Amino acid sequence: MGKADDVMDICLLAGEIMLKYGAETYRVEETLERIAKAATFKNVHCFATTTGIFLSFEETKEKEDLMQMVRIDDRMQDLNKVTEVNQVSREFVAGELTVKEAHEKLTAISQAPMQFPLWVIHLAAGFAGSGFSYLFGGSWFDLLPAFLAAIVSSLVLVELERHLKVRFAAEFAAAFCGGTTAIGLVYFGLGANLDQIIIGSLMPLVPGVPLTNAVRDLMSGDLLAGVTRGAEALLTSLAIASGIALTISIFL
Repeated sequence: MGKADDVMDICLLAGEIMLKYGAETYRVEETLERIAKAATFKNVHCFATTTGIFLSFEETKEKEDLMQMVRIDDRMQDLNKVTEVNQVSREFVAGELTVKEAHEKLTAISQAPMQFPLWVIHLAAGFAGSGFSYLFGGSWFDLLPAFLAAIVSSLVLVELERHLKVRFAAEFAAAFCGGTTAIGLVYFGLGANLDQIIIGSLMPLVPGVPLTNAVRDLMSGDLLAGVTRGAEALLTSLAIASGIALTISIFL
């Protein structure tokens, strides 16, 4: 059972990385099944949800079924890691990697820091916020306040998630702080179109990847994963809406 255990380890590690960093569940299931079949195991079955992976296959020599599961507690977006795991799986299926080499590469991917430092992510959030503010009808004078408000939203989201470990509370607080910043900047004469500035401050919080994955999972027939991802995106949207509604009710 030594090889079977090793293959099970690399399958579950690959699936854990993919689900944690934003992959669709159908893609996770296909990847794990291909890895197991490439290792000559039979009767391979994989079931993935947004919070866990179940994998079983038959060990050919022992004629025994091996089954394990792994729970996914954290979810974030880093599609670069998903791409790297896909590349490892392709190389393993093509016979270019041994089980040990694949496990080493997957471990390195799992332990690697994010591709971009946090200050770059916050800066990108600011540019995205100012850009969307302009696209939704804002003027050139609204770019700077939208830029600053979006950075505040991004900063609050990341820092509160790090300490609270409750994503929806962090999104509520981030929307509140971003909206408050936007209102304050307009009050002091920096910017003219408050609505467009508030929209820009909220754009870094919009759950674009979960919504996209929910639709793709539903279209591929993974109803459970699609509905749960859609529910997660809906809760995020409600947290954002509640945060900005509280801001408006207090300061306007």
